[in-house]
Amino acid sequence: MQKLNFPTYSFRFKSSENKISIFDSIRKKFVILQPEEWVRQHCVQYLMEVKGYPKSLINVEKELIVNGLKKRYDIVIYNSNGSIHLIVECKSPTITVNQNTFDQIAQYNLVLNASYLMVTNGLNHYYCQMDFKNERYQFLKDIPKYSKQSQ
Repeated sequence: MQKLNFPTYSFRFKSSENKISIFDSIRKKFVILQPEEWVRQHCVQYLMEVKGYPKSLINVEKELIVNGLKKRYDIVIYNSNGSIHLIVECKSPTITVNQNTFDQIAQYNLVLNASYLMVTNGLNHYYCQMDFKNERYQFLKDIPKYSKQSQ
């Protein structure tokens, strides 16, 4: 798989029926290794190892309803009170992150109300903090590290 703009992590792989799978430590199962999954797994490790978010507050690939349509978010990090701290939208490294990507995560956030948004294709990462009062987001250089006080 392609080298991404994340630290190097060790992953567990298995091969069956000519398909490679990667172990997802959050879902506790092997999942087919697609380019977007490669980005998602790196991002999960980054959030735990570099940013310090506890595994227990991370959720991966769950369904939500947006405007009556079934959608799936990539990664959500909860606050300890159950509210949502961060939504992450992962794209394949071959996908250019553009306004459509931000529109997609903004739509998800209409339902989820996260304080922070992250969009990544594994090569480029974008971070935003929500300004709910003015109904917009402000770009950041990075997302904050985990802190029990801010949770």
